[in-house]
Amino acid sequence: METTLSDSPKTAYGLAIHGGAGAPSHSTAEEKLAYHAKLKESLDAGYDVLQKGGAATDAVIAAVIILEDAGLFDAGKGSDLNAEGACEMDACVMDGRTMSAGSVTGLQHVKNPIVLARAVMDKTQHVMLMGEGAEKFARALGFEMVPNSYFQTERRRKQWQQLRDGKLPPSENPREAPGSEEGFGTVGCVALDAKGNLVAGTSTGGIVNKMPGRVGDSPIIGAGTYANNRTCAVSGTGQGEFFIRGVFAHNVSALMDYKGLALLEAAGQALNDVARFGGRGGCIAIDRHGNVTMPFNTAAMFRAFRMSDGRGAIEAPAIANEIKPSR
Repeated sequence: METTLSDSPKTAYGLAIHGGAGAPSHSTAEEKLAYHAKLKESLDAGYDVLQKGGAATDAVIAAVIILEDAGLFDAGKGSDLNAEGACEMDACVMDGRTMSAGSVTGLQHVKNPIVLARAVMDKTQHVMLMGEGAEKFARALGFEMVPNSYFQTERRRKQWQQLRDGKLPPSENPREAPGSEEGFGTVGCVALDAKGNLVAGTSTGGIVNKMPGRVGDSPIIGAGTYANNRTCAVSGTGQGEFFIRGVFAHNVSALMDYKGLALLEAAGQALNDVARFGGRGGCIAIDRHGNVTMPFNTAAMFRAFRMSDGRGAIEAPAIANEIKPSR
């Protein structure tokens, strides 16, 4: 489903965040409050950077770190387990002003993957580092390293074991419920700073019981993450294999750049394009004018945004049948 967020009458700075699109949550009321509180904490951390005149990149990193550390999402602490019972994490950040980007995949011991992704962007001539090489780079920079058990929450390990034992109900089983793979998981942030610069960042633990070495859309420039000051910044969440094939995030920008579509229409069309061949998920996107959209075609999505002109909302989660059709 797609929701329309009122257009800004003048350029405003701000950001949007997401905690994944997927199947309905079976969380308790207390857990839902915890999700809401963590989204607010993330949103406030990023907005505080922007409000003080900080750069969009700093805001994105600040917001995503909160979500990686939360233990609630499929990113950082709380990541899904792969087929061997380990967490493997991916992350990416892209700067729309310079078109620079940094990406990491297959991390098992770096506490905050999004911070390492930024280091790849800022401190190397490369765009993407993987696995052992990426972690060697992290150690050389003095990054905080943790045992893989740090990322493995009781909830995720139980889900993994139930899946392997064939005991998950169809609504929660990624083998039987298309669109539930990311669950409420992959996290991301897009930001526009007061200087008009756009940045996108995404972090994920992938899908439960994935093959070791599997890489989804999140760390791939133009698939799950993209930013361009001419158009917009996008962070996606959903079935990564489909978002890769659809070059989803870049498609949003291209539809604006080449066809002149507004952000709302471009994001909606890009999501529909992925859906035509089976892909489900959602995204958050912000354009250079401060317009925001956060569409999804799954049952629900964690999402929030806050802009300097007073617009904002926290939906934890937004449920498809509760959303009014876009105008």
